[in-house]
Amino acid sequence: MGVELRDDEAAFRTMGDHDLIDSYLVYRARDTLCSVLSGDTEDYRQLLSAMNPEELGANEVAMLVTNLKALAGAVAYIDNVLHNELLSAIFKMSLWNYKPDVMDALIEFIESLATSSGKYVDDCLAMLTCQFFPPGSLPLPKILARKDGVLSRVHSSLKYIADLVPLSPVRLVPIVLDGKPQYRFNNTSTLSLVIYVENMLKLESGVLGEVVRIPMLAGVVDLLLDLDVEIGWEDIKNDSSKGIFEMELEDVDESRDDDLNDDSELPRQLSRKTLGGNSFAEKLDSLMVLTFEHLESCQVADRLIEIFDTLLESFKKTVLTAYKSKFAQFVIFYACSLDPKNCGVTFALMLEQTFFFSTNPPLLRMSAVAYLASYLSRAKFLSVFVVAGTLERLVDWCVKYVKMQDDEINPEAHRIFYSGCQAIMYLLCFRMRSMMDDPQLKPWLVRLPLESILNNKLSPLKVCLPSIVLEFLRQAKAARLFMTSEKFNFDDYLESELSREFGGMERLDMFFPFDPCLLKKSDSYIRPNFIFWSMVQPTYDDEDSSDEDVGDAFAGDNDGGMDYGIMQSLEEQHFDFAEVGSALNKMSITPKDSLLSRFGGAINQPMRMPSRIRPSTSPESL
Repeated sequence: MGVELRDDEAAFRTMGDHDLIDSYLVYRARDTLCSVLSGDTEDYRQLLSAMNPEELGANEVAMLVTNLKALAGAVAYIDNVLHNELLSAIFKMSLWNYKPDVMDALIEFIESLATSSGKYVDDCLAMLTCQFFPPGSLPLPKILARKDGVLSRVHSSLKYIADLVPLSPVRLVPIVLDGKPQYRFNNTSTLSLVIYVENMLKLESGVLGEVVRIPMLAGVVDLLLDLDVEIGWEDIKNDSSKGIFEMELEDVDESRDDDLNDDSELPRQLSRKTLGGNSFAEKLDSLMVLTFEHLESCQVADRLIEIFDTLLESFKKTVLTAYKSKFAQFVIFYACSLDPKNCGVTFALMLEQTFFFSTNPPLLRMSAVAYLASYLSRAKFLSVFVVAGTLERLVDWCVKYVKMQDDEINPEAHRIFYSGCQAIMYLLCFRMRSMMDDPQLKPWLVRLPLESILNNKLSPLKVCLPSIVLEFLRQAKAARLFMTSEKFNFDDYLESELSREFGGMERLDMFFPFDPCLLKKSDSYIRPNFIFWSMVQPTYDDEDSSDEDVGDAFAGDNDGGMDYGIMQSLEEQHFDFAEVGSALNKMSITPKDSLLSRFGGAINQPMRMPSRIRPSTSPESL
């Protein structure tokens, strides 16, 4: 065993009696393994040497194949203590280094060993999942040439073992998740990470069952977030003389310049901003594209809704609670864009419910409403009626909150309320014009009780980000939507001392999670479904309104809050509220007692949604 074939073995092969020679080889393998117990290790040492040849010529390859096949038939005689060196040598072998005949022999041995005794299952699974990473010394052309052959054998073997060892999928999950590459080291290539995630997603869509599918997808999201947090914002400069809307317009101009100067011969790099930790951004960008493509395949296979529940739960547990995640959240944004009516609406309702639920931690509620406002503002694929329904419930919550308070301005004590008010104003900055231009939504919008939540002793207009407040007031003035007699003279256009107080150390007052994606390859997927600020048509013309005269203009208007002329005009037009209610009912987007009740109560059935995320804005939820 482990040396050249003996004369009698060669004679058997000459006669073509393969079954007999295979049986003889298995017999010799058993004898070699058993001899170790008696202290005779000569054949065993020769076997070990054959498993690690210094050169891999034709004879060495033939011997390796012969030994592996013989050992596959003798696994019952392998002892994990006596034959530890042999097992260690085999488990360290990489399929990537061999041609198909060695691959097949090695896979045959691993399958035989895993199914012979439960004590070897974990080691065999670990050996197979190690194949998710090509050796660093292997040239790229060979990796690409061997990739399909290696990975198809690995997944076929995992399925074979799972059929014979039903608990193996359960044991596979931690092995895969704990074996993720050390992405923090520069010598971990983007290709290695991509192949690892590609295999995780293949397991997710494979036949091993939910016990593997669910944690694989969650593991991918965790890895994306791990890379995300490694990317610093240090080099992303905020000019305090400019507001968030002006800075985005500058970003758009810079991206156009980058596209003009792009050289297709060079690796695609981030060009929207200079990010701290560029290597992490490049890796994250590649993995997100891979995940987007997987979501597309799930949509084609009609299983997007099936995996969206897992994606949503993973988002709630990791991304939503992370400190100002930068890019990982775009995975769920893209999933929503593939199925707006189901995934898109469900995501909005989950965020809404998280904000309304009073037992949730304050930071979680503030993060949820920041996500909600940013998502509804940016998602081009969402119906304006979905946005309107959410907007109304946010306003209702804020109205009830104000009624329960008898306090003065206090950014820290009422930070959840201020975050809700800022979300409303931010959302209207993006959507006010489209709502005012819709003959069905305009009368509803002008009747929203914005006066009661923005003009009160809590003074949200003084606490929220100045750039959002001024943009909102500028548009509200032009639309004659909201009146205030206060004047505003902010020292800093981007932020204020009060906004910093309500935002806290986490600066959730400046958290807009779905601002334009700065990862170039990922952005190509997001862009077609995304509303950029440059695409927004405000309610004003630049020459008609400026930030400086916002307060003065409002001070001269009716302090009652609503423009009586607009309301009277709507009544004179005999607006058909029942018809609007019927149209909205067809959209199936809003509960019966919410938005549609303002349109004549034309709803017969409430919106169908999972009970766990049905919105509530009752006083006890505050």
